[in-house]
Amino acid sequence: MKPLLSLRGITKEFPGVLANEQIDLDIYSGEVHALLGENGAGKSTLMNILYGLYGADAGQILLEGREIKIASPREAIELGIGMVHQHFMLIPALTVTENIILGMTGSVHLNMREAAHKIRSAGEEYGLKVNPEAKVATLSVGQQQRVEILKALYRGAKILILDEPTAVLTPQETEELFTILRRLTSRGMTVIFITHKLNEVMAVSQRVSVLRRGRMVKTVLTSATSPEELAGLMVGRQIDFHLDKRPASPGDIVLEVQDLHIPGEKNLLAVRGVSLAVRAGEIFGLAGVDGNGQSELIRAITGLQRVLKGRIRICGQEVTNLPPRRLLDLGMAHIPEDRQKQGLILDMKIEENLILEYFSQAPFSRRHFLQGGSIQKLAEKLIQDFDIRTPSCEIPAGNLSGGNQQKIILARCLYRRPKLLIAVHPTRGLDIGATDFIHRTLIAERDRGCAILLVSTELDEILRVSDRIGVIYEGRLMGVMDAAGADIATIGLLMAGRKPENEVAC
Repeated sequence: MKPLLSLRGITKEFPGVLANEQIDLDIYSGEVHALLGENGAGKSTLMNILYGLYGADAGQILLEGREIKIASPREAIELGIGMVHQHFMLIPALTVTENIILGMTGSVHLNMREAAHKIRSAGEEYGLKVNPEAKVATLSVGQQQRVEILKALYRGAKILILDEPTAVLTPQETEELFTILRRLTSRGMTVIFITHKLNEVMAVSQRVSVLRRGRMVKTVLTSATSPEELAGLMVGRQIDFHLDKRPASPGDIVLEVQDLHIPGEKNLLAVRGVSLAVRAGEIFGLAGVDGNGQSELIRAITGLQRVLKGRIRICGQEVTNLPPRRLLDLGMAHIPEDRQKQGLILDMKIEENLILEYFSQAPFSRRHFLQGGSIQKLAEKLIQDFDIRTPSCEIPAGNLSGGNQQKIILARCLYRRPKLLIAVHPTRGLDIGATDFIHRTLIAERDRGCAILLVSTELDEILRVSDRIGVIYEGRLMGVMDAAGADIATIGLLMAGRKPENEVAC
């Protein structure tokens, strides 16, 4: 059987980064082909070349055995290649129909009724039902994704590229997407599925190609591999998936949030009456699709945003609207959601980043002068303890990989043995090895007696690490449950704003 699509020797270099190096890839008709790799492995770059967003520096693309040149997305679409990006390319103020036909015709006379009828028929045929007259702004994230897929189908796509399509979906929406993909491929569509999630690869693909650091490692039949093998291919070494985690022994309440109201954009409330408590010796996981008030809630708890109404206590002390410095002095530590913008000063040395929160205190400062010997001694110890891969503590933090940058923040947070740790997306963009290290470190801190509030959009991470799980939706806490008995279906309903029949007690 000859491949439908072949990439040969694809190479792409950006200033200082070799994103793709001599990549060969074959895609067959009617399959879901997973493109697996950690963030930065080169998956999206490769597919952006196929879709005409980037030009390759070297290599060729063959469609049905014939070499093709793709200089723009329009040319890709004309060849039957469509792409749904991780961040949707929709205009919220327009209707579904208007978004789908946008840019397709130069005529001033549009038959909107005929277009809407075709869209409705295609939606029913492929299980992508959506109201063609609805404004995109009124649709859920899952429905917006359907619009993007319909847009590609309406334009004649036979090869559909999906870039991290489940990143913003609830578990139920993810299952619905997988059902849609199976229906599409059963009718001759070919799907290239970009992901870094092993469970999704195993659930929906027929073959999987693994990229690591811009190179193709291997292509295998999904039925002939395992998550353990794929993880090893992704990071270049074997990963132990077993996490030794004994039951928590919660102590006194360390963080208490009562009826918190926090403003968001356009004077609307981003957080609406949230109440929760985190005890010493437990990990409280806060699950939810990004953009449901998590960022505002954490900024308020860490003193970075003012609270309109409600109270925050740490170790029984009122701390509402206190500055971050006071909270740090009370024993709080914070892993921010964006390590490069909020957690590090990239141009500064590793050793300087490791004392950012303590540079004015002994033994790092004396009579307003930094003490280089003490700083270097601490840095060398933390680099060893946290396995920060660097030739020296004096190189800029920006020179390190994302995983090692995150370890700098983790080391800085845990150096003072905090009573409360706020960890926001602590493993976002990290490889499986770095993720496993951070998970084990969080559990060790819990066992030491630290109270941990973990915020993550990765449900697998929440379930793996947490002792209790809360779900946030549109700024409201929908429910709290013990992780040991947590049901993914129930969590998914709460993430979508729907209460199950047996409501979860808060």
